[in-house]
Formats: sequence, structure tokens, C-alpha cells
Amino acid sequence: MAATKPTKILSVKDQIAEQLRSDIISGEMPPQTKLNEKELAERFGLSRGPIRDVILQLTKEGLLISRNNCGASVNSVLDPKLQKLMIKLRRSIEEYAVTELNGNLTDQNIADLEDILASLQDALEREDYTEVTKIDISFHQYLIYQAGGEELVNIWYPYVMRMRLNYKRITSSSECVNEHRAILEALKAQDSATAIKAIKHNIK
Repeated sequence: MAATKPTKILSVKDQIAEQLRSDIISGEMPPQTKLNEKELAERFGLSRGPIRDVILQLTKEGLLISRNNCGASVNSVLDPKLQKLMIKLRRSIEEYAVTELNGNLTDQNIADLEDILASLQDALEREDYTEVTKIDISFHQYLIYQAGGEELVNIWYPYVMRMRLNYKRITSSSECVNEHRAILEALKAQDSATAIKAIKHNIK
């Protein structure tokens, strides 16, 4: 069982990557938006080298796509068949994770997940839907990390980020929180079958 993931101090490049993720998730940078290295360097007050590193990172995550002689742009919305495939693959990984975690969550793990749900509720009440999406991802990422560490997160993460381009913005509160609450309550009850059902209901 992996230990609780420590809180990281984000590097400048990580902060820029996080800002660009927010811009993409919020729709401020819609699909097909071209990224200009010079403009981004000026926006963040950096040279173009770190910007290229961030673009490469987000390309690996599936949020951006780079083409020879065309630069990088925000990736396109997935074809419905590919979206269905990615949902299936993501569900498989998360079903594996909750099975691995069954009976293995510590009191601290549960407290951490409760804190994430409280943050999710708060963001929904503030109608900060970009933050809602990021907290939603962090809830699942916490479970994935506890089940299989960075190795499993690295397999799972690109599916989640690529799928985000197809989702409409979350605009309701109770359903979003309740779906995640159902996952946590099943894990607290050490009921992996119910946890798997809750995962399937949440990932669609």
C-alpha cells in the first residue's frame, strides 16, 4: 500500500502547466486553439525554453497536440467511439484501484478524501466550475495513487485529461458530490462491489 502522497511545492513550470490546464478545462482555450510560444513566454515572464517544456508535458497528457511545422494547439474533441473506449479504459483502471483499496484505507486516507469532498462542495457553492473539475480529478487521482502509486497514476492520467475535452462544464452540485460520496462510503464500508457500481455511475 502506497503512503499518503506528500504535498508538493509546485515549480514555476508546474504552475504554468496548471494555469494552462485551467484555461483548457474552463473553455477559455477551446479545441483547435493554437499556442504561441512567444506570447506565452511574455505572459508568464519566462524564456521560451520552459514554455516548450510545458507544451511537451501537456501534449503527453493529451490536452495539446503538436504537428510538424504547425506548432501546438489544444486537442480536438474525441470521436464518440473513442470517447466510449476511453471511458471503458478509465473505468477498468479505477475498478482495479477500488478493489485494491478494499479494506486497506487508513483513517488518514478517509480524512483526506473527506477534505477533498468538502473542497468540492465549497467550489460548487462558489460556482467555480473549473475548480470543481480539478477537485473532481484530484479525488480520483488520490484513490489511484493509494492503490498503485505514481506508476498507476501515469497510466490513468492521460485518459482523464483527454476525456475532459468532451465534457460539458459541471453546473449542478448535489449530483456531483453525491456520486463521489457514494464511492467513499462504499470504500469505508469495505464493499468493493458497491464501490465499483459507484465508479461506473460516476464515469460516463
